[in-house]
Amino acid sequence: ISSEINRPEMAKKIQSKDPEFLSQLTFEPLTKENWGKFVQLFGERGACGNCWCMWPRLRKQDFQEGKENDGNKLAMKELVWAGKPAGILGFYEDLPIAWCAFAPREDFLKLEKSRVHKRIDDQPVWSIPCFFIDKNFRRQGVSVELLKGVIKYARSKDIKIIEAYPTIPTQEKLADSFAWIGLYKSFEQAGFEVVDRTSKNRPMVRYYTNK
Repeated sequence: ISSEINRPEMAKKIQSKDPEFLSQLTFEPLTKENWGKFVQLFGERGACGNCWCMWPRLRKQDFQEGKENDGNKLAMKELVWAGKPAGILGFYEDLPIAWCAFAPREDFLKLEKSRVHKRIDDQPVWSIPCFFIDKNFRRQGVSVELLKGVIKYARSKDIKIIEAYPTIPTQEKLADSFAWIGLYKSFEQAGFEVVDRTSKNRPMVRYYTNK
């Protein structure tokens, strides 16, 4: 409970006294060891509506059923305990403040069945289908630093291509609930390039780690 109380206070301190806090962020993959931090970040709502980042991985019916009785949470835990890649956590002073799903594209059922974001080639890619930033740390550049952390991790694991499907807002201010797929401008700032424009407002972008 104390950590939850400290979040707004820490964010306020950052905004007023510590503008360099972005350089102090650290990133690591979700594992059994930091599972508790993941749960702490996602909170009672499982980030949003008991999603637990399972929406892109499951059939619609299975996902809806998983919203009850911690089904989606347990499904994510099962992935992690099996040693499968799930995503990257971002920390500020040991406080989990950011997350993005990151795994081989074939692990995300919604992507593989997408008519808009079909594979453009047969290259092995890892995808970033969604984000979650603690509400007290949004609009401060955290997502760009998180993407840089993903790139660094990908290079360490010899992952050659990172792919994502962010949104280009059609209005000046986008509600947080619509920003979970990531904003194109964040990917652009992190060095990603558009590789497909089948969707005008949700282009496919990639980062080639060997460049």
